[in-house]
Amino acid sequence: MDMDLVVIFAFILIAATMVFRFATATHKRAVAHEERRLELKARKAEAENGQSGSDHRKLEERVRVLERIATDSNHALASQIEELRALDRIEEKTP
Repeated sequence: MDMDLVVIFAFILIAATMVFRFATATHKRAVAHEERRLELKARKAEAENGQSGSDHRKLEERVRVLERIATDSNHALASQIEELRALDRIEEKTP
């Protein structure tokens, strides 16, 4: 092989490596920027809707209770329903 071809080939490899590294770094920054932009957009939408993290936690807790009630045995479910009815009666009687 001619020495000039080896030098040209080495130059092309080095240049391609530098271009690919630059493209990779640029792509990573663009992806990070897009993720951050979407995160901020979601926070803004959440603030506009008036739903805070505590609202989500309350809903999540309610779903957990419903799942627990649905998976409990019938006897336990019946007793819990009766306890809730008793609490409702007490609240109705108190002025």
